Amino acid sequence: MKHLLAALALSTALTSLPALAEARPVTFTTQMRSYGGDGAYLAFYVTDAQGAYVGSLWMAGGKAKYYKHLSGWQAATGGDRTQVDGITGASVGSGRELKITLDLQDALFDAGYVLHVDAAVEDMRDSPNEIVLPLTSDAVGAPVTGRGYIDTLTVSF
Repeated sequence: MKHLLAALALSTALTSLPALAEARPVTFTTQMRSYGGDGAYLAFYVTDAQGAYVGSLWMAGGKAKYYKHLSGWQAATGGDRTQVDGITGASVGSGRELKITLDLQDALFDAGYVLHVDAAVEDMRDSPNEIVLPLTSDAVGAPVTGRGYIDTLTVSF
């Protein structure tokens, strides 16, 4: 039930409800470092101000058997693969760029929500919380450096 409510809360945050809030396209541009391995799996997910899981935004990498290596996302969701149904894409190669645009409610910004990006590469070290970025107006447009496989992540409107 808790996950259902969390999913509903995020889907409400992602859905345009003109009477309640304004949504806008938000672009996440992720530039990968040249790390010399296979394509990286990336999990983009949001937590609230208390650190509770709110919902998944995107999963780069299509083989569910590798999701367990995205340990922050795995812990937050209990490994619930339904959290990423319909929001998955290909893994991201070394030195490549991933650019995704999602409609997000303005209410997610400056309200204590935090974007997390976990990364994992086959036969290499996993990188949970590779990026942890409070969703604030100040974060928009400023590249954030990753801890391992991600060179930079930039959020833009």
